Amino acid sequence: MLCVGDKAPNFMLPDQDENLISLSNFKNQGVVIWFFPKASTPGWKNEGIGFRDELKKYNKLNIVVIGVSADPPTKQKKFSVRNNFKYPLLCDESHTMLESYGVWGLKKFMGREYMGISRITYILNSDHTVKEVIEKVNTKSHACDILDIIG
Repeated sequence: MLCVGDKAPNFMLPDQDENLISLSNFKNQGVVIWFFPKASTPGWKNEGIGFRDELKKYNKLNIVVIGVSADPPTKQKKFSVRNNFKYPLLCDESHTMLESYGVWGLKKFMGREYMGISRITYILNSDHTVKEVIEKVNTKSHACDILDIIG
């Protein structure tokens, strides 16, 4: 996992429209990167809707919102269109970015172990150093919680 003060690793990933997106595309902008386990699941839908509904506030603060999962572009596209998301949902099927950001690893649920994505959000400064790391995510209020932090 990245720590406050770390330089965020650059990435180049397709979004829901198969456009290649890189962290370097957002020079001199703050960035919120929220990682979610799977497109179209109820909790992550709520989180995504929160960012959608608060996006104008993020834009006024010169902050870009990016969602990331290991889903392919077709699933991200359905998730995005169904919920009218106006920000990129990146697709890291190879787990390269997920690993470099420390969010891909062993998880346990109901006695079963598997590899998956941890519920972590990074808030990056405009120079793309880590400003905040959020490990406890309330999917219903997450977008507003972040606005309170950066307020």
